[in-house]
Amino acid sequence: MPSYPYETVDVFTDRRFGGNQLAVFTDARGLSDAEMQALAAEMNYSETTFVLPPSDPANTARVRIFHRTAEMPFAGHPNVGTACVLASHGRDRDGILLFEELAGLVEVKVARDGEGRVTGATIAAPQALSLGLTLPVDAIAACVGLSAEDIVVGRHQPQQASVGVQFVLVEVRPEALARATPDINAYRRLEQANPALAGRLSLFLYAWDGSNARARMFAPLAGTWEDPATGSASATLAALTLSLGGEDSIAFDITQGVEMGRPSLLHVGAKRQGGEIRATVGGGCVPMLRGEALL
Repeated sequence: MPSYPYETVDVFTDRRFGGNQLAVFTDARGLSDAEMQALAAEMNYSETTFVLPPSDPANTARVRIFHRTAEMPFAGHPNVGTACVLASHGRDRDGILLFEELAGLVEVKVARDGEGRVTGATIAAPQALSLGLTLPVDAIAACVGLSAEDIVVGRHQPQQASVGVQFVLVEVRPEALARATPDINAYRRLEQANPALAGRLSLFLYAWDGSNARARMFAPLAGTWEDPATGSASATLAALTLSLGGEDSIAFDITQGVEMGRPSLLHVGAKRQGGEIRATVGGGCVPMLRGEALL
């Protein structure tokens, strides 16, 4: 019976039982697409990664990312966590890893402490900022159990945006963030009314707290009722925020997962580069479990 080793980590935190959980299958050779999807559903984390040999030997690995119901082209905490696991096995080159993914090549810089232990990583999103639909305030508010007055539109309307995977970014009043509760029927109505969403409706709610932000992310149609740390959405928020101002670059922190009892801290940045806006996201990573799947 073939066995496939895996490790789990908590990502975007410096302590166990915080941040976002991730399972990393460190050698996925021999697994079919269906088996990867079944294992991701079995692990029941927001995402699970599967490491394969790269198509270009100059890169570290090909990394496939699955959530409970489908494959992702790119995601934040799976890249940070996978990089930390592989770097702990000596797979980095001078602190750098390069991952081939559906959305493009992802560069990851690993952080180590004074004793050489891996403590976290920062990833560069594989794509420049792109903007999609704007969605109605009333419909968005219904999706998260808020009133239209709780949605802040002074900077932007609820905006679909991406640096590798699509999210709808929604600014809310600070006092409304904790009250948000997803309504899956409202999600279904909004998704069905907007075929351009292509079946993906992940809402990233955020509120400014001084120069930093607090956030929550809901994607019930994909099986993630709430996510404790969403690196790809956080990087997208950094890119969108830069696009709305005149700066050449910005950097700030995002706190997420507090309402779930899994507090997370994400460090994000964005800069203008060659007429595009590029974003990064980073944070800590803590090892948790090791095991093997028997198939």
